[in-house]
Amino acid sequence: MLRIITQQADVRSELQRICDRTQDEQVLHKEATVREVLQAVKRQGDKAVLHYTAEFDHQILKAEELKVTGSELDAAYQQVSKDLLQAIRLACQKIEAFHSQRIPKSWVQFGDDEVVLGKRYTPVDRAGLYIPGGRACYPSTVLMNAIPAKVAGVPRVVMVTPVRGGKMVNPAVLVAAQEAGVQEIYRVGGAQAIAALAYGTETIPKVNVITGPGNIYVTLAKKLVYGTVGIDSLAGPSEVLVIADETANPAYVAADLLAQAEHDPMAAAILLTTDAGLAKKVQMAVERQLVDHPRRIDTEKAIAHYGLIVVVESLAAAAELSNEFAPEHLELEVADPWALINQIRHAGAIFLGSSTPEAVGDYLAGPNHTLPTSGAARYASALGVETFLKHSSIIQYSQTALEKVASAIDILATTEGLPSHADSVKLRVED
Repeated sequence: MLRIITQQADVRSELQRICDRTQDEQVLHKEATVREVLQAVKRQGDKAVLHYTAEFDHQILKAEELKVTGSELDAAYQQVSKDLLQAIRLACQKIEAFHSQRIPKSWVQFGDDEVVLGKRYTPVDRAGLYIPGGRACYPSTVLMNAIPAKVAGVPRVVMVTPVRGGKMVNPAVLVAAQEAGVQEIYRVGGAQAIAALAYGTETIPKVNVITGPGNIYVTLAKKLVYGTVGIDSLAGPSEVLVIADETANPAYVAADLLAQAEHDPMAAAILLTTDAGLAKKVQMAVERQLVDHPRRIDTEKAIAHYGLIVVVESLAAAAELSNEFAPEHLELEVADPWALINQIRHAGAIFLGSSTPEAVGDYLAGPNHTLPTSGAARYASALGVETFLKHSSIIQYSQTALEKVASAIDILATTEGLPSHADSVKLRVED
């Protein structure tokens, strides 16, 4: 059952425990396994990828079977309903429309002192997208990762995804990938897929940036290859925090909490409310909605271990606790959410009002659903077009402009003990 806490002394320790839920004692052991996988793939390429795919995913593949074929891609369209195809295309339109507004613009500034300064944005050459496929299929995750890469202008977008119970990738995932502009798809998952993208194999190309969520092995692999490639973030289990007052509908709030809990046994679902009556009603609504739930076992585990209702004395107190937790998803189910949002400093995505469940953000509102978790919203942001871009500084000095600053450069370079730095300027101004 979803617990209710009214003793304020217990609140912060409980929230911290939930925030730290991925830092268990087994992580070091898992990291050693991941390091072994990474090194093997780096040395042996396809051979190691196939070995670990057989060992971990129980899929016996040949190297030529790693890449999804054109005929499989064509067949996928025949295996999805027209309604699903229309929903995917609607989501594509809305996600692309949002991200198209977020493209950073290159700029150059011509100063009066004959100095030209600027910033130039260019996409990476190759992007690798990891799409999980263990517990369910996620066409929405394909769209959220692929469309920003497409909008950024990445010329080559590669996708990897594991298969279960056969060699076929879910047709909804294949259709979403094609609609979003993915050119290559490989049926491989886990740490070996991240290694293949980071180092390249005979079949799978090396990329520059890897994005997309996965299990603890995928997350650790992304952490360890960072530096060889760029990554979006180290995404953990999903989480939602709802702030609600007496105007909130308990059935809505309960459904929103369960919408996160059903993702994973380690997902977190938290309610902060000023109304003790609402707290009890939500607790009961959660129990009712769990009856005959198709994912009841995993959902109940999440609720039991990482679910929480906290009765607070004010919305200001709720906002402060939320800022300390820095949730991936934050719902403001209050009478005036726009007044409360001014008190929110840290959240991956904020959903305002009773008609804005987090699910609209998961699928087609437009903003990305790949968000910072486990408190990372204190410093990190959602995946976006910027993830697939890098910028170069542009600098040009005229002879006159260089002469004006030569003395200052000489002093700084000499102070740092770098005489050739100083000489590179002196030679130009004394010539």
